[in-house]
Order: sequence, then C-alpha cells, then structure tokens
Amino acid sequence: MEAAEARVMIWEKLRKVARPDSRFSWDFAEFIADYEGSEKCAELFCRTDIYKNADILFVTPDNNLEALRERIIRDGKTMIITNYGISRGFFLLRPEWVPAGSEALASTLDGIQRFWQHRSLAQLAAEISKIPVLVSGASAITPSGIRFGKGHGYFDLEWAMLYTKGLVDTDSKIVAVGHDCQVVDVPVEVRPYDTAIDLIVTPTQLLETRNEFPKPECGVCWYLLEDDMLGRIPPLQELWADEFCR
Repeated sequence: MEAAEARVMIWEKLRKVARPDSRFSWDFAEFIADYEGSEKCAELFCRTDIYKNADILFVTPDNNLEALRERIIRDGKTMIITNYGISRGFFLLRPEWVPAGSEALASTLDGIQRFWQHRSLAQLAAEISKIPVLVSGASAITPSGIRFGKGHGYFDLEWAMLYTKGLVDTDSKIVAVGHDCQVVDVPVEVRPYDTAIDLIVTPTQLLETRNEFPKPECGVCWYLLEDDMLGRIPPLQELWADEFCR
C-alpha cells in the first residue's frame, strides 16, 4: 500500500472515532483530530521515563493533546506551545501561572491564551537551556518513525526553528500521539526536513519506532517554505533577520 492510499484508508477509519473540530469539522487535511481514547494516550505516556524525567515539554496545539496538556500543568511541568499555524509564534506556560482549579481550562486552545506568555526564539533561548521532549499529534505514523498525511509541515518547521536556536538537539525525544488506526507500516518519501520520531503513543500501546531515519540538522530550508510562510510566521522572520540582515 502506498502512503496516499493509506491516508485515505486511515481517514475513513478515523471518522468513526474522531471528534469533529469546531472550525474544520471533518476536514482531516486541516487539523489533527481528537478521538475516543485520547485521554488514555495521556495516561500511557505519563507513565514513561521520557515524561517523568522531563521538566519542560514542547507540545503542539493539536486537538488530541488536550488531556496531556492538562496533565503537564497538574504535574508542575513547564510547557512550550505554538498556536495553530505558528502565526503568533511561541508561547511559554509555567504551571504557577495557572490558578488552582483552572488546569482543565488552560489545556484548551481557547483557555490557554489566558495564561501563557509570548516568547521570541531569542527569549526562549535565554530562559530555557534545552527542551528534552517534544510531543506532536499526527495524521498518520509509520513504525519506522515518520509522520505523514496532513502535509503542512508545521511540526517540522517548529523543530527546525528550535534546532537553529539550540533549544533542541538530536538527543531530544520526539513523541507522536495518535489513534491506533493512524499507525500504518507503509513506505513514505522521507525528505531532509522530516522530523523522525522516537515513540508512538496510542490509546492501547507505547511503540518505540525503528528509528530508521535521523533527526534533521539542516535548520530551516528557506527555499522549500510555502510562499506565505515567511510573511505570516513571526519566528521565521526573527531567524531571517538573524541570518540575512546583519
């Protein structure tokens, strides 16, 4: 089975268990869906040493990670997060900024905006030494360690920007969270900027990937950006100014 065919199959299965998005409804090409059992994903992951040993986690603003974001706050860990499309850049959320009783609210994409604080990449680099764990949702995941399916590449870009500023390195653990139906062992085209993952988390299992591909060390591939990305993503503008305007 080819990757394109697998994506269609996955989305047909996902529709049976997914929760529609308030903005994109059932358009799985535009968002990472929440689904029945996403709370179990959070429970399983939080039992791992990867989670227990991390004091700081980068977490994408995906629908299926809401329960995990709440757990991170309750466990007193610091979280770095972006908004959808990275159009407002990076934000920092320290657990002490969330009043007791507001943890569930702060885990939602609307509620978190009451508590997080914006940070430039330079500010993050000055305030945080390293991000040991990055967690992302996924449309489709291969046991070889590659995410595919949605095609916008935001997580790959987030990795590239954080890597450029020294906030992550190849020792940082990358975790992909999805439903069991989203894990398929199919061949996919692997590009230099594809951010390979170490661990897959589903409602029923923790699956260490085969780690067949290295984590990218190329930074931002400027020539491969979508036409409007530089104009609408502030941290890209920050890196562009650092690299080309001095």
